[in-house]
Amino acid sequence: MTKEDLLKLSPGELTDMGICPTCFNRENDGALYGDLSDKLLYEDSEIECFFVGNPRAEGHMCISTIAHYHDMSEAPDHINEKIIRFAKRFMQILCVVYGCERVYLCTMCDGPNNHYHIQLIPRYAYEKRGSRNFVKERKPYQFDKERYDAVRKQITQYAKEAGCEEE
Repeated sequence: MTKEDLLKLSPGELTDMGICPTCFNRENDGALYGDLSDKLLYEDSEIECFFVGNPRAEGHMCISTIAHYHDMSEAPDHINEKIIRFAKRFMQILCVVYGCERVYLCTMCDGPNNHYHIQLIPRYAYEKRGSRNFVKERKPYQFDKERYDAVRKQITQYAKEAGCEEE
């Protein structure tokens, strides 16, 4: 199959073929997921943190490794530890900035060649507690400059204090 043919496929179809859509997207300048400039909150040589393009809730975000690992069991411990530290801080930030009651953390790196990432899904006081929040209907991402700037500013400060180098 040619590159042009692959560019016409969905992320799920690429995964089914054993092609990591995250890596494919990076190698092809955002061809699958588009411009992340209004979603990217933090990036360094090991991780990237961004709002999800089709969120299950306002503030739904993802932390992904830059290098390809199939899941947490393959990633080096220092990267897993970094992801957990960033997730904890993002949970605190999202509760303040978005006013959610809780933030759920999940990872589901499924398929023959998926890319390790975690998702942070806010739950609001008006929503029922429980695992159904992991499968809430997705909706289009709505850019909110004020909230985006607030989250980005706080995570950038955290990364600086933690000694991480933002790119």
